[in-house]
Amino acid sequence: MRVSLIISTYNRPETLRVCLDSVFHQTYKPDEIIIGDDGSTEDTKILIDVFKSHSPIPIIHLWHEDKGFRLAMMRNKCMARAIGEYIIEIDGDVFLHPRFVEDHVSFARKGHYLKGGRVNLGRRLTECICEEGIYRPIKPWTRGIESKPENAIHFLMLSLFLSERYRKRRSPALGCNISFFKEDILRINGYDEFFEGWGGEDEDLGNRLLNSGCKKRYLKFSGIVYHLWHEDKFMYNLERNFTYKDERNRRNAIFCENGIDKYL
Repeated sequence: MRVSLIISTYNRPETLRVCLDSVFHQTYKPDEIIIGDDGSTEDTKILIDVFKSHSPIPIIHLWHEDKGFRLAMMRNKCMARAIGEYIIEIDGDVFLHPRFVEDHVSFARKGHYLKGGRVNLGRRLTECICEEGIYRPIKPWTRGIESKPENAIHFLMLSLFLSERYRKRRSPALGCNISFFKEDILRINGYDEFFEGWGGEDEDLGNRLLNSGCKKRYLKFSGIVYHLWHEDKFMYNLERNFTYKDERNRRNAIFCENGIDKYL
């Protein structure tokens, strides 16, 4: 099974550097890395070109013009381009536990998608890691964790037990740590590009996957990512996005009209 790893980024080359370094430390390497760039400046391209020059894994950089927060659109473009039957999505402001990809592949099941959590790192620890520019092992007791230190525990047997028991319907998806079979995403037409501005597009995707009959497996204590601190984003369209998401879910929506099909 071929695996495509999609990384979303926007003008944070210092965190993307750490993210990519952690990908190269994976016990199970993806078949390709697709970086979905929502309109970053030249600094990000320069960094990616450096990694491309020595990467053992093919790296594809997809970029579109900065016209605001258009993450749903960029993720659709990346998924359409992906060669993998299985797709893992993360954000460029996280880095990965060494067994992250292996865990996602191990837990993958037909008719299911996977949602993972994250460990939130504080400002000072984030600054230290970004200054070094490389992946750093994180434990639950590591100083500088801002929240969710328990998510740094890697316990595979417990994760397997909890995978179909923990938060079965609550919190349907988190875009910085999610994976699925490409055929399941095409069935619902990918992300709904109605969503512009931060928030709602990942939950909507999860809701529609569930409404389509796809089941969720939750990666508690496996598939770990570490979120690098940043200031709160300007969350324009937040109320609009979440009102739309909730209304679509009340209707048990499955297919979105403004989705991935235009890029296939």
